[in-house]
Amino acid sequence: MLDTNPTSPGHVLAVLRAEGPLTRQELQERVGVSRVTMVERLDALRRTGLVRRVGHRESSGGRRAELLAVDDTGHTALVADIGQSHATLAVVDLRGNVFARQDLRLSTRHGPHETLPMLVDEARSLLSQSGRAESLCAVGLSVPGQIDHDAGVTTAPPTMREWGGVRLRDPFADAFGVPVLLENDANALALADYYAMGRPKATVVGVKVGTGIGAGLVIEGRPHRGETGSAGEIGHMRIEGSNQRCSCGRRGCVAAEASGQALVRTLREHGVRSVDDVVRWVAGGRREAIEAVSAAGRLVGTVLATVVSIVNPRYLRLGGAVGVLPPFVEALRATVEANAHASALRKLDIAASQLGDRGAFVGLAGLVADEMLSPTTVDALCRRL
Repeated sequence: MLDTNPTSPGHVLAVLRAEGPLTRQELQERVGVSRVTMVERLDALRRTGLVRRVGHRESSGGRRAELLAVDDTGHTALVADIGQSHATLAVVDLRGNVFARQDLRLSTRHGPHETLPMLVDEARSLLSQSGRAESLCAVGLSVPGQIDHDAGVTTAPPTMREWGGVRLRDPFADAFGVPVLLENDANALALADYYAMGRPKATVVGVKVGTGIGAGLVIEGRPHRGETGSAGEIGHMRIEGSNQRCSCGRRGCVAAEASGQALVRTLREHGVRSVDDVVRWVAGGRREAIEAVSAAGRLVGTVLATVVSIVNPRYLRLGGAVGVLPPFVEALRATVEANAHASALRKLDIAASQLGDRGAFVGLAGLVADEMLSPTTVDALCRRL
């Protein structure tokens, strides 16, 4: 049975992670143990490589006290963001620093049975190139749609229907022999901004608009997935008066009118062939692209005005290739501010994510860190050493 008492090594590390850097005396006072017990706990944590010295506390006289912090740079995670038309692999530490990265273009009709083995092979090569294979502690995967976390499968990916029911963990667990964590891609985005903002005690809504559209919700550090894992599926809410067919098979979805895929369709007659073209055209000041992206921002903003009124978040962060475009952000912000409940707007901060294409890595690295540095996991590790 695991040690779950509030003075175990795992709980000591949790205090240090939340409040550090701290001196040994400060840590001892916060945990409420004797000096001997604290020395024992720190010795156990040093054997795991999870604690490091980071300097000294300034002193007005006498010997300066040594400062301790959690070592979240010595352990490695392999992370993969798998989308409708892309996959990005990276080797990161638990802080989200990237040591190696590979971006892959995928066919929009790619299936799991050929894609997953290819990704495992590419990940194995990337990990070897990084020189950090020995410190690998976990794999983190983000995918669109709903996830059954117990079974390790996507249950209803509306835009990647061939992936429904596929066991995502198994190929990576078999290849690397470490825990494999799964998360919805929009939740990974919301978590990334939450971590980047210093883990505020606040509610964060993250909205990803790329090839498709999705939203994630983080409440004081925990992703809210809903009863069936469908929380945040705003891209497949139906719009009154729209009959446009969506890639999910239905008609009238938000994504059918405002996603990157929809923008490519709208602008095709002007020569646009990809989401990358949309981004380039907006950057180049092409009027037709700016107008189409602004219209998409207004539509998503109309949906989010309801979300903001119901959830009342402190932060609304926008990501994805389309979601960070200035015309999209400005139109969305104006629409939310015009339509959400006044009291829900009082403290609301709407902005594009500042993490760029690192967002998924930061979110997944933080997810791995929360799992691998949890008291239960750390106590189990200490018992094995």
